[in-house]
Amino acid sequence: MIELLLAIANISGGILLGLATLDKWDGEHNFFNKIAGVLAPFDTIIGLALIILAILEFWDGLLFNIVSILGGILLLTHVFYKVPALEASLRQLSAKLMPFKAVIGIALVIIGVLQIF
Repeated sequence: MIELLLAIANISGGILLGLATLDKWDGEHNFFNKIAGVLAPFDTIIGLALIILAILEFWDGLLFNIVSILGGILLLTHVFYKVPALEASLRQLSAKLMPFKAVIGIALVIIGVLQIF
């Protein structure tokens, strides 16, 4: 059950993070923009789900779960101020990951699809 939830969170988070690249691949259909519009209000929940579920399943697919945690950190960038003790460290990590946002997003979509099968 946790694996399925993690797969759904990976696909959802991947669409939100990799939207710029996915939109280029989509062409004029705006399929991914419509999905991202529905998912955008839930980006904090998806980010938390990515981190928590990846930690719970950490040793089952270590590399996949590391990518999930990094994607969760990128999705939670806007709420780091609520954790004052870790805010500076989390913002620095997020700033270092930001150039790879689209790559991590596409990787999350691929990992999510692979986890379903």
